[in-house]
Amino acid sequence: MKTIGLAAALAGMAVLASGTATAADACDRECLRSTMTTFLHALLEHDAGQIPVATTVRVTEDGIEKPLERLTLLNTVTRLRGYRQDILDERAGMAGTHIVVEEVGAPVLLVVRLEVVDEKITEIETVATRSRSEGLIFNIDGLSAPSKVMNLAPRPEQLASREEAIEAALHYPRGLNEAKTFAAVNAPFAPNAYRHENGQVMAGPDCTFAPGCQNIATQSLAIFERLGDVATRVIGVDERMGIVWLRMAWGVQREGGDQLTVWEAFKVYDGQIHAVEAFMKILPIELRSGGWE
Repeated sequence: MKTIGLAAALAGMAVLASGTATAADACDRECLRSTMTTFLHALLEHDAGQIPVATTVRVTEDGIEKPLERLTLLNTVTRLRGYRQDILDERAGMAGTHIVVEEVGAPVLLVVRLEVVDEKITEIETVATRSRSEGLIFNIDGLSAPSKVMNLAPRPEQLASREEAIEAALHYPRGLNEAKTFAAVNAPFAPNAYRHENGQVMAGPDCTFAPGCQNIATQSLAIFERLGDVATRVIGVDERMGIVWLRMAWGVQREGGDQLTVWEAFKVYDGQIHAVEAFMKILPIELRSGGWE
């Protein structure tokens, strides 16, 4: 059972590797970034009419499909804060972001994925985490601005191929499924690699929350023995910045219960994973896939 989710991710990897020529030709990197900005400002201005959608657009909010005009965020967002980490996949025509927004002063951790074809949005996926009870961790102080590590632009010769970068990131769910350590599956973590989850340092040199968390490669993963298999979806690859974006889900307290759904960005260059930054939210098990099979 523990290999099912990863097998599906590998199948998705093949699709992503081929890319979508039409989407890539129609919307380059700046086009994708601009489309995301337009979408976010439409949320801020509560105006769905500003969003350039295809007639066949499909929308999910926290895993539930709904018409665009019923997207809750179109009525509630009142401010875009300074934290915004984009992931732009030109080959697949995908724009993604981790961003902090506000709803009448209250901070919200928001994940957005847009699929763009012929400069029209064909898919909108949003996940919003509004509290610690919704996401297990909720450290807004750690999300004042995007990290320097994730926004380092590697030289072309430092970058892995698309397929190699995805393979490096997929060591992560393999490690969780093995429930030992990431070193046990030969995950290629750099010596100073770290992991942030909802703004909190949970692994790496600056980690203090538990003994042994300073080394992400050797940090114990034994808890996953009771959390069940990790469902994994390859969302996209920002080939210019060396970022692989995965969506994963596993049991919050046990296998078969509510699922911690995690959007993880992996910084990959020089043959190593240098950073893992995640936004996450608890969803019921029936929404384990997020509404996108």
